[in-house]
Formats: sequence, C-alpha cells, structure tokens
Amino acid sequence: MLFVLLLLTFAALMWWMISTRRAAFRIIAACLAFTFAMFFGVMAVNRYYGYYETWGAVVGDITSQGADGVNAAPQVTGTDLPSASPVSLRGRSAINGGLARQQGYVLRLAVAGPRSRIARMAYVYLPPQYFQPAYQHYRFPVIELIHGQPGEPQDWINVVGVTVTLDRLVHEGLAWPVVLVMPDANGGEDISLQCLNQVRGPQDLTYLAQDVPAQITRTLRVQPPGPAWGVAGYSEGGFCAANMALRFRYRYGFAGVLSGYFQPSDNQLAQPIRAVNPFGTSLALRQQNTPVDELQQLPAGAVIPKFWLGAGRDDRQDVGNAEFFWQELALRQADVPLTLTAGGGHDMATWRAEVPQMLRWMTRGLARMARMDPMTRPAAVARPCGRPGPASRGHQVSRAAQAPLRAGRDCAGRLTRPRTRLAARLRGTVTGPHRAGRAARARRLAEPG
Repeated sequence: MLFVLLLLTFAALMWWMISTRRAAFRIIAACLAFTFAMFFGVMAVNRYYGYYETWGAVVGDITSQGADGVNAAPQVTGTDLPSASPVSLRGRSAINGGLARQQGYVLRLAVAGPRSRIARMAYVYLPPQYFQPAYQHYRFPVIELIHGQPGEPQDWINVVGVTVTLDRLVHEGLAWPVVLVMPDANGGEDISLQCLNQVRGPQDLTYLAQDVPAQITRTLRVQPPGPAWGVAGYSEGGFCAANMALRFRYRYGFAGVLSGYFQPSDNQLAQPIRAVNPFGTSLALRQQNTPVDELQQLPAGAVIPKFWLGAGRDDRQDVGNAEFFWQELALRQADVPLTLTAGGGHDMATWRAEVPQMLRWMTRGLARMARMDPMTRPAAVARPCGRPGPASRGHQVSRAAQAPLRAGRDCAGRLTRPRTRLAARLRGTVTGPHRAGRAARARRLAEPG
C-alpha cells in the first residue's frame, strides 16, 4: 500500500512540475519528486534485502544507536582488560555489573593486527554467565560472526538480533552460552575484500583468522583458537566462513554458512571504487581460496571443521550453491545439516530465521569441546535451563548435566549449589560397571596442574 501511495505521489508531483507556469513551483515540485523517488528506491531495496525490519531499526542506525545501544558502548583496547577476568570488566565505571549478570554486555573493541598490519573495530558480546561467580574460571567458547557486503559488524546486533536471540535460546535451554565476536571484515561499506589476502593489498584473511582470534584470546577469558571456536557468516560472510574454516582447519571446529557462495569473485576497493582480482595472475592462490577446490585437494581422512549450511528456498542460486557444497562435504563429513528456509530469499529476513537453528547446533558442539578443556573448572559447566526442545531430541543428557545455566540459581531463581563432579556432566547417561571408573578418570582430569 505504501509503495502505491509513493508512486501516486511521485506521479502527481511530476504532473505539477510540468503543468505549472511558475519557476518557483517547478523547482519545488522537482525537489519533492526527487525526494519521493529516492525514498521509493531505498524502500524497494530494503524490501528485497530485508535489511531493516522496523522503523526503530532505521532510526537506530541513522543515530548510531543500535537495538541494544551497541554503538554507545565504550571503546576499549587490550590494555583496558589486563587480567581478562570478569572483575576487570565489572570494575569499569561504564558497566553495571548487576545488569551485565542478567543480560550480558557488548564491548566495542579496537583490534590491531601485528601480522596483517590492519587495525579496525570489533563488537564482542559477553553472555550473562561471563559475569557470574560460578563461571569465573570457565573459558568460554567463541563464535566469530562475519557480516555481508554491503554491511557492518553491528548489523549482526542491530538487524539480525543475534545477541537477543542467543540469550533467549540459552534461557529456554536450547543453546549454550558463548562469546560472540563480530569483526569488521572489510573496513568500509563500499569495500569488498571477501576475507582474502589480496596480492599486494590488504591481508584480510590473516587479520580475521589470526590477528582477531589472537587478541580476543589475550584480552578475554575464552578458549584458544581450535575446536572450541566457530565461524559463521551470511552472503559474502558465508563465503568467508567456509574459506576461513578450510584454510585454518585447526583454528576452527565449526562453521556456519548462510546463503554463502563457494567461488571467490573480484574484490571491490575504494578511493576510487574499482574491481580488483584478489589473486593477481596466480591460479594456485585462487584454488587455495575456493572452498570446493579446497575440499577436493585434501587428503583422505583430513580433519575439517563441522559445517552447517542454510539458504532461502526461493533463491535458486543460493539453493544450488548450498546443495552443491553439501554434496561435496558429504564425501568427507556425514550428516551435514542443510536448512532451506521456506519463502526465504537472499535477505536479512531469511538469515534472522536461520540464525536460531544455527546457534542451537553450533553452541551445543562448542560447549562439548569446551568441557574437554582441562583448565575449565567443573562448577562452571552447566546445562541450560528449561526442557530440551525439538533441536535437542536424540541428545541424551544426564540429570546432573541439566543443572541450571544461570550459575548459582535454578530456573525459578532459587539459590543452588554448583555441581562439582565433572563426570556428572559427561554427554549421555553412564550406566553399568564402568560408572565408577569413568567418574574417577573424570575427577583426575578435573584436578588442577
């Protein structure tokens, strides 16, 4: 209805501009017609991509205040958080400790890469558990989230709503707490680097896959890059996730690709805006950064991260890309999840619908990897509150493993004593004569140094 109204208004203004005899009225009509035409174009693009879902999101982006006030968060550097502990974070005057323990906190972090020589900003979401006493010795798993192009890292918060979604899923017992890292993948909305190391240009892959994880690990209480790190992205960020996971197979344990592609195109640079072949004349570099080719070149039995794929069913190109890559993956990795969203296209609405499914799948695996960390204190690992939903069926969990996620309280808010036996949190229910032996081995693993 709004589109029809805009068209009629534009037509009326054009008729007024042509029919009026006064020059002043013609100028006014022309300006108004141009304004309505521009507004119509912006709305048409937004309708296709689903970038803004509400008028509040538009106002928030224009005023540099995200849905969660993310842009108002203080800018910090690694030296601001020397101990990488919740105490150092709560000590900052800008952070309300009680509020952070309830809903988490978003940091705006300056990340300078010594290897890539790139310096950009990143947004980091710390879940409520990061600030809770029972988790003070727990090193959290991490998901690195790569945005699309055009786009910015805060789109994950302002438009996709990933922080609110994760908190809700954890509260409902459908996901596990993780730290979310949202780096700037391109250095500008008009730039497209595809997370690649460009020949004689920006070393974007090195920055995102090595420099960013290194600083996050030094700065925060998280797992080191490896099985307890995941990477995910949509559109161009989906290509980034697939390529980063395969190029750095031992730095990521999980990868989520939402409407991604699997063959790189030209990069787009700014000042002036121009297309550039990221590999120069090297066919070898192109093959090394083409996920389909990378899979085919790996030796039999090579370890690769676990993949999750998603696409909008109405976008034939995205569906074709996902199904082709899924078939390639099936030769090396059984039961790769592939989600085709009904009525979905290459837009934010589709990715908003797919992110909860991806988070359920990925956080479960990341939490399992984090439990294997001998540095993690047993009391810190707990099962989310609430009954397991459909995504959790078939995953058998012991009663002890279903301890409340919000450490120190149960789902009703009652004070509880944290679990202290690691064996009670092992996946599955241990029965039979092996129970005592497994519990003893688990206690030995849990003992410090």
